[in-house]
Amino acid sequence: MLQIDDTIISLELLDEQFVCDLASCRGICCIEGDDGAPLEEDEVKIIEDLLPIIWDDLTDKSKEVIREQGVSYIDQDGEPVTSIVNGAECVFTYTDVDGTCKCAIEKAYRDGKTNFYKPISCHLYPVRLQKYDEFTAVNYHRWNVCNCARTLGGKLGVPVYQFLKEPLIRKFGKDWFEELEIADKELKNNEELRNKK
Repeated sequence: MLQIDDTIISLELLDEQFVCDLASCRGICCIEGDDGAPLEEDEVKIIEDLLPIIWDDLTDKSKEVIREQGVSYIDQDGEPVTSIVNGAECVFTYTDVDGTCKCAIEKAYRDGKTNFYKPISCHLYPVRLQKYDEFTAVNYHRWNVCNCARTLGGKLGVPVYQFLKEPLIRKFGKDWFEELEIADKELKNNEELRNKK
């Protein structure tokens, strides 16, 4: 584990490799799972305000769920998460012409209709954050639907944290990310020195 400021970071972010392979998985992470995506408290209001912009991209079932319970609900841990359809699919999922599941919020961002990219938990995946009183744990989450991403990451030699550079900077800042890069280099240099002995 590494500590930077008030975060405790799993070394798996440095050691494991990962690159999303959307052509293979077709965005299955948006439609699989037991709960919605974790939301930060301010994100609920942001998404509520975005509804008129993304509404036409949502499925009829998603619209029905949102009308009944809103954009989010409180999960078993007492935290807000995105509402889901049929116990699995995020209400903000739409299917592209090629059959790939994508995020209507991200689409609005890419179309220049909002400056909100998407929930930070989605942007950070496969990293999951766990907040405690004195620190935030930054952990790597393994999910079998992402096997193709681990395979592609291995082929390309891209560590998890490098793949997630943009969202990690979005969440923790550029200085934090630069410290993580320095720590990674130092750990690799120390390992090389040990291997030479």
